[in-house]
Amino acid sequence: MATTELICEYSGLPSLKSYEEKVINESFSYTDDEINRIIEMAWEDRTPFEAIEFQFGLKESEIKELMKKNLKFSSYKRWRIRVENCNTKHAKKRVDGVNRFKSNLQRSITFNKISKR
Repeated sequence: MATTELICEYSGLPSLKSYEEKVINESFSYTDDEINRIIEMAWEDRTPFEAIEFQFGLKESEIKELMKKNLKFSSYKRWRIRVENCNTKHAKKRVDGVNRFKSNLQRSITFNKISKR
């Protein structure tokens, strides 16, 4: 898109198209590994959208847009139904005592005492 198209011919100010293009380009400047991790976290039932926002800076609407862009339509539809019915995906719907992003039972890799079989 030429830069002349991004400026309003009447006011000389940046047009809405330039703003939309800038927002789209800025919001999805993640590597493939980061996008895969965001999608993985979005599919997990116990990972709230707030945790994804804390880690990657994406709001719920941006996560939905990213999922729609990167998943097949049927997978996106299935994910949306799952998210709507899941009470743990939204921090406001969670039980009051849960204020963490991960389970208390999780340990960092270096302190994992459970042997692998």
